[in-house]
Amino acid sequence: MMKIFAAQVQEGRKGQDGKPSVGPVYRNLLSKNDFPPTDPDITTTWDVFSKSVAKNPSNRMLGWRNFVDGKLGPYAWKTYKEVYDEVLHIGSALRASGAEPGSRVGIYGSNCPQWVMAMEACNAQSLVCVPLYDTLGTGAVNFILQHAEVDFVFVQDKKVKELLNPDCRSAQRLKTMVCFTSLTEEEKSKAAGIGVKPFSWNEFLHMGKANPSEIIPPQDFHICTIMYTSGTSGAPKGVVLTHENLTSYIRGIDIFLEQFEDKMTGDDVYLSFLPLAHILDRTIEEYFFHRGASVGYYHGNLNALRDDMMELKPTLLAGVPRVFERVHEGIKIALQELNPVRRKVFDILYRYKLGWMNLGFKQKNAAPLADLLAFRKVKARLGGRIRLIISGGAPLSAEVEEFLRVTCCALVVTGYGLTETCGSTTLGYPDEMCMIGSVGSVNVYNELRLEEVPEMGYNPLEEPPRGEVCVRGKTVFAAYHKDPVLTTESIKDGWFHTGDIGELLPNGVVKIIDRKKNLIKLSQGEYVALEYLENVYGIIPVVEDIWVYGNSLKSKLVAVIIPQEENTKKWASSHGLLGSFSELCSLDQLKNYVLSELNSTAERNKLRGFEYIKGVILEPRPFDMERDLITATMKKKRNKLLELYKAQIDELYQNLTGK
Repeated sequence: MMKIFAAQVQEGRKGQDGKPSVGPVYRNLLSKNDFPPTDPDITTTWDVFSKSVAKNPSNRMLGWRNFVDGKLGPYAWKTYKEVYDEVLHIGSALRASGAEPGSRVGIYGSNCPQWVMAMEACNAQSLVCVPLYDTLGTGAVNFILQHAEVDFVFVQDKKVKELLNPDCRSAQRLKTMVCFTSLTEEEKSKAAGIGVKPFSWNEFLHMGKANPSEIIPPQDFHICTIMYTSGTSGAPKGVVLTHENLTSYIRGIDIFLEQFEDKMTGDDVYLSFLPLAHILDRTIEEYFFHRGASVGYYHGNLNALRDDMMELKPTLLAGVPRVFERVHEGIKIALQELNPVRRKVFDILYRYKLGWMNLGFKQKNAAPLADLLAFRKVKARLGGRIRLIISGGAPLSAEVEEFLRVTCCALVVTGYGLTETCGSTTLGYPDEMCMIGSVGSVNVYNELRLEEVPEMGYNPLEEPPRGEVCVRGKTVFAAYHKDPVLTTESIKDGWFHTGDIGELLPNGVVKIIDRKKNLIKLSQGEYVALEYLENVYGIIPVVEDIWVYGNSLKSKLVAVIIPQEENTKKWASSHGLLGSFSELCSLDQLKNYVLSELNSTAERNKLRGFEYIKGVILEPRPFDMERDLITATMKKKRNKLLELYKAQIDELYQNLTGK
């Protein structure tokens, strides 16, 4: 019997007067009759933090690593009470600097305790936190400072020079600049030269101690943050999120987790490396603070993340699909280095455990012996204590998700959401194998429906029901800052139109197919979801990154591929091919090998013939922001990529003619 994960609460209807058809409205089973009451004691993010301090004063809250004699030391920690005291001083210093309720405070830098303490100081004084993208250059920072009318800014030491760069003209509007650590005399002089008062963190802290102020707690309808999202074109959009948005998300997760045997506790530990300027990490940390749990920050080098993982031993790991694709690739490579007998044993144990999980057994009970003999070693590579893995930001391929569920000895959950919906709009259920390939069911305080996209042939009233994902509820944003036109375009009849194409599966869970604008029709009339194919093909070990291209005048798909350098060189060496990485990328032998790997993956994933890649361009240089080819959230700017590779693509299609 099929298990149902969402309840239909309203019928769909056909379009009239030129309006598109809309599918039925769905809610989480936990709120099928009505949204549950929110928690009257937690209506703002300041409540989240301050109430947790009262309950868990001595719990470890924020952790970081210091360099000792040029080497990274163990994690150092501040307790909830220590963080609270420092937050009050920072808030007092902001008030002494002229900040009033509603003032905008920018935070610019990598994840660290000071980032969070500045954010909590904003919450304490009813100030609006405005994250500045750590991954963007001064162009976007300059825009956000002016657009959000930021008067005060906290900044990481290595970002100070970008803020004081003459091209960042909006820095001149700032009243105060506080460095996470300390400023050089030259930096202080430059800041003073444009009328900005510069402070080191300790100087600002002492000013707060000397000028104590009472807190001014916000109300639920007040703006908590203006979080800017980068589009694939145009200026960043400022998403206005209220305290009610964020606390509704937190309450919804509480209600959701009450269903499950495994509970989150104050002993849980999260490794934070996804940018705090993005919604996924921000909301995960807010929930950890709510539970009195610990957050340890990576030391700043993503390439050495495993070192932080082994030192911190987190119980929760959250990442975007590329992070988990690399975990998958690393384990696959390690397996290839085993002798044939051990590889065969691993494969038998994998299929044995997968079989029991598919029959409905919980991950931890499916095959304890297999976990002991093989899979505990995989768990050890992730620090040894992982209980939950969360993937978000883009679709995780079914192949990688299944592999993680079987081998990591942890629960694996995928979700879907946007900054505009406070992160997760839908969330998968742990230990439900039918969730693989989907993003779960709609969250407790949201409603979801699909809307027809007639120009693409998607109709939510046909089988399978497909259309644009539309969301409404307590976690949906208030507006785009200073952009009523875009707000009106995005929120129609109370529904936020996400721009993502979804398919509703019979058991009430959602599968994201692609972005509306990234769905293209080939010359034979077939629609192709480009991002979905990139997700499928992107797991191949020899592929570091891939951009799939097609258009309505062609019948075949082609791709620009960034090969994975280490794996490419290993393959070349085994085939007696020499040369630099750049030279290898020009070889026909490598192109043919890559194409054969693409074909094998397409067959394994049961892609349709027109979804196969027929030609490739191998590019040794990664898609980067310097050439404006990707956004800060690593989304591809397809128009820019086409501009760059058009001549090569035209030549490739000429060579494919008749093949």
